[in-house]
Amino acid sequence: MRLTTPAPAPALAVSQWFNTESDITLDGLRGEVVVIETFQMLCPGCVAYGLPQAQRVQESFGHELKVLGLHTVFEHHSAMSPVSLEAFLHEYRIVFPVGVDEHEPGLDAPVTMRRYQLQGTPSLIVIDRAGLCRVTAFGRHDDLALGALLARLIDEPRPVDGCDPDHGCIITTTTRPDMPARPNSEDPQ
Repeated sequence: MRLTTPAPAPALAVSQWFNTESDITLDGLRGEVVVIETFQMLCPGCVAYGLPQAQRVQESFGHELKVLGLHTVFEHHSAMSPVSLEAFLHEYRIVFPVGVDEHEPGLDAPVTMRRYQLQGTPSLIVIDRAGLCRVTAFGRHDDLALGALLARLIDEPRPVDGCDPDHGCIITTTTRPDMPARPNSEDPQ
């Protein structure tokens, strides 16, 4: 798993959501750490590694971050319909919200997959509280390394109002209510 240069996370393009009452947007999750597991239900690596890891993240950190699944179908489209996905989510006891990545006619890779330049499935996307993409990684990832990264991101201060969609959010010197304020390096001493 490699960290990427932080950059504003592209919006999700989702045609349908499961396991949620309403549509989810990254703008609506600003201020939260977001972990997105992209998968295909016919992908052996997704079923064996990616989705179980996302479930462990949900169980371990679910009260401190948001886990999402993104069904990014780029092959066997007719076999992986939303009806099949709904049954799959039930059978595998996936309880976190899962979106279906939108397709554009004539293109194999779905919209969000292209926006994040993902290589395939399973892929992991981690977005920090400021809405910056910190990880896009293909394949299997070490639980300990992922847990350490998520703990660091959870410990970062929450951004204040005034987030700029092109540049992210400004972090103030006041962090969490349970922590003392840190001096700002730009403040005169």
